[in-house]
Amino acid sequence: MQAVKMYTTAVCPYCVRAKQLLKARGVEQIEEIRIDEDSKARDEMMTITGRRTVPQIFIGSTHVGGCDDLVALDAKGGLMPLLETV
Repeated sequence: MQAVKMYTTAVCPYCVRAKQLLKARGVEQIEEIRIDEDSKARDEMMTITGRRTVPQIFIGSTHVGGCDDLVALDAKGGLMPLLETV
C-alpha cells in the first residue's frame, strides 16, 4: 500500500473526514504534517500544492488534493487502485 501524507490542522473537520475515509479503505498509517504548529510546513504545502486549505493529501507522490477531491476520487473508483499502486 502506498504511503499517505496529509497536511492538517488540529481542528479541521475535513481532515477528520479524510482520515476516516482512508482508514475505511485500509490505510493504517497516515503521516500528518500539522501546519498550525509549523509555519515552514504551511509555506512548503502552499509551494507544493498552490493551495492554502487543509487537508492536502498525497498518496505516494500523487497530490490527490483536499477532502472533497479524495471523496470524489473514491466515488469514481480511483482511490483503491491509487492506494495499491507500487
